Amino acid sequence: MKFIFFHLMPYQDLPADFGARYDSVWVTPPNDVLCDPRKVGIYYNQYLDQLELADQVGFDGVGVNEHHQNAYGMMSSPNLMASALARRTSKSTAVCVMGNTLALYQPALRVAEEFAMLDCLSEGRLIAGFPVGTSMDVNHCYGITPGETRPRYAEAHDLITRAWTQPGPFAYNGRFNKLRYVNPWPKPIQKPMPPVWLGGNGSLETYEMALKNDYVYSWTSFFGFQTGKKFMLDFWETQEQMGLEFNPYQGGYCQIVLVADTDAEARRLYEPHIKYFFENLQHVPLHFRATPGYRTRRSAEFAIKSGTMAAVANQSKTARDWDSMVENGLIIAGSPDTVADRIRTASSELRIGNFLAILHIGNMPDELTRQNVTLFGEKVIPKVRGLWDGQGYEHKWWPSGVEARQTSGANQ
Repeated sequence: MKFIFFHLMPYQDLPADFGARYDSVWVTPPNDVLCDPRKVGIYYNQYLDQLELADQVGFDGVGVNEHHQNAYGMMSSPNLMASALARRTSKSTAVCVMGNTLALYQPALRVAEEFAMLDCLSEGRLIAGFPVGTSMDVNHCYGITPGETRPRYAEAHDLITRAWTQPGPFAYNGRFNKLRYVNPWPKPIQKPMPPVWLGGNGSLETYEMALKNDYVYSWTSFFGFQTGKKFMLDFWETQEQMGLEFNPYQGGYCQIVLVADTDAEARRLYEPHIKYFFENLQHVPLHFRATPGYRTRRSAEFAIKSGTMAAVANQSKTARDWDSMVENGLIIAGSPDTVADRIRTASSELRIGNFLAILHIGNMPDELTRQNVTLFGEKVIPKVRGLWDGQGYEHKWWPSGVEARQTSGANQ
């Protein structure tokens, strides 16, 4: 198993009555009223310190992502955060950018250039994430016509991968990107290019794109592994239908994880911060989440027929009290033994070999986050790392520049 500490970098100081006073945490929350840039600077530095700590306590990778105009995740440029991490983490740790939202870049050559810079800076430790992006970011914050989201994404992907693999200079004459000279300096260290991971949320096109191009598919949501099971099993079924060979390392998923000395202590420490997360940072109206035209007709029909849309709808209605969230797998929380057992069960049921742990949630203070990261790295990872050992699977999607970390390599 590979373990990545995946950080959201949220704003921690929304007012207690935020949900009642404001329509959304995304797109429209007034920045002058709600956001103090000095506090943001403090949080950015704390968050980078927390990610660097993960490297020190045994994680395989550190992860960042891209979002815009919101308090849920303040990384409008994940590449800036990744550049800091590339300089301050060891050669045993991958730098996972999940990722650059391709449809937003004009021209998309910018992604090829900046990812190449990161790969060189990290000495070949980059995981290049190519998400489609949320409708909030793509359609509302950046004004991309919903029906153009997928075409722009597909063309950007084509331009970036050609820029990395085809000798330059060459011309590119696409619908959205028209370039007389494509000749990025430098190209990535990793050849033919860095491993690509796709973050998805149930679109059939994303399943197929990952499989056709031999990319990792990672379910990136916060509804927990019980809901994620439906998405990941659909992905593996699509793989089987395409006649491709199963490998757990081609799959991954995100999960909120909260570790303490005992199950009771986990509830006492983390319950207020989980409440802040779900009441405030998930406060997004449906007209932002599901803009007409953002999801293709084909994927919308697939979501309805396969039941994935119903699975999300059901989970979104699930009670948000602590016991219900633990029981329904919305969060994994408790002692190191409890957490390890549930991660082992979840990862086996989802059949995945990459675990993206969300260890800072809501308004968790720095000291508590560092405790969570340390307990997970030192007392949980060693118990689960060997889940897929001895079964003949090779992780073909891990950065070639990452050096082996000394571990026991087996469950403890």
